[in-house]
Amino acid sequence: MNTHYAYKPANVGRWLIWSLFALVLAGAPHIFTSGLGTTVLTQMGIAIIACLSYNILLGQGGMLSFGHAVYTGLGAFLTMHALNRIGEGLPLPVSLLPLVGGLAGIGFAVLFGYVSTRKSGTTFAMITLGLGELVFALSLMIPEFFGGEGGVSGTRLVGPVRAGISFGPPLQVYYLIAVYTFLSVAAMFAFTRTPLGRMLNAVRDNPERVEFVGYNTRMIRYIAFILAGFFAGIAGGLGALNFEIVTAEVVGTARSGAYLLFTFLGGATFFFGPIIGGILMVLAFVLLSEFTKAWLLYLGLIFIFMVMYAPGGIASLIMMNLRLAKYGRLRQIWVSYLGLGMCAMVVLTGAAVLIEMVYHLQLGSAVGPQLQFLGLSFNAGDMNSWFGAVFVLLTGLGLFELLRRQFLQEWSDIQERIEEETKRRDLL
Repeated sequence: MNTHYAYKPANVGRWLIWSLFALVLAGAPHIFTSGLGTTVLTQMGIAIIACLSYNILLGQGGMLSFGHAVYTGLGAFLTMHALNRIGEGLPLPVSLLPLVGGLAGIGFAVLFGYVSTRKSGTTFAMITLGLGELVFALSLMIPEFFGGEGGVSGTRLVGPVRAGISFGPPLQVYYLIAVYTFLSVAAMFAFTRTPLGRMLNAVRDNPERVEFVGYNTRMIRYIAFILAGFFAGIAGGLGALNFEIVTAEVVGTARSGAYLLFTFLGGATFFFGPIIGGILMVLAFVLLSEFTKAWLLYLGLIFIFMVMYAPGGIASLIMMNLRLAKYGRLRQIWVSYLGLGMCAMVVLTGAAVLIEMVYHLQLGSAVGPQLQFLGLSFNAGDMNSWFGAVFVLLTGLGLFELLRRQFLQEWSDIQERIEEETKRRDLL
């Protein structure tokens, strides 16, 4: 009886989280009603599935892959070809086309995973990189399948219209993607609770011990690889339906790198981390790229900053602070958080001004040395602007480092008090 009631609150909380997730997916387009809002939300759903599928490899299995875009991309190409066949009479509903992408992801994961999962660690990463480059090269050599430089295009307005749903309006496409997003996220979460999911974590942490107790670590990695390929293919199929065109870019190394970068930024060690990463990925690709030409450089700097100061990603920061809030200690460090945030903004401002001036000199010098940034005017040809930006950057870095050391001391003291309270409660 005690065991039953011990798990009941956790189960209730889990149901509340899933209900809230479904409610957010259903209500988001009614809050962000603009065309841009629907477009961004649609791409977020696709990115969430792709990043979570990648995290089956990276976060749960410890497999660093540089070729995950192969499975999203090939799933997208097969989906687009199936979409065109529907227009020629193939009796397949458009709503099931993402499963075609998923099956394509399984097929190619069975083929490529048999080779790549025979090794682990750095060797696995290099094999996936080579396979990714191979597929990208083939995409330019086989125009009959990949469509050459123009790619393969089609229209989702094919097949019979049922209940007024033609998948022509973007809102209908969004809800199709939302359904697949919810089901895919739920399925991948369920996988983490299966014995195979637990063994995959064990292979990540201690493969020698797993081999010692009688399990085949290579087969566990292989099955996980195939499962990741399935969900990656679903994400690719949804992307094909959304954009109605697939080009060689979707199987490129840059796309694989994006999955790696944003899964890491979100937090690969927590299940909800890649969800955050997928959201950030779309915001960077769709919104940040509209504000500055140097958006890729900003992403690189953010990645370096996270590796140095928060290697667990955003999810780890959230969980650490939730633990402090649970013990009522969060209010003790909010002033330090405020100071660190302000110093980080100073550093970001100085770095951004330097980056924008460099880009202006390289790409916009024809329009003169003056540029507008953050509502202010800067002269890229004036040394005072450069000196001021460097001064702001160095001052922010110095203050940030001083406050960070003080914060780490406060954090250490709070953790010691929490440990003491925990031991005291256990004794009682």
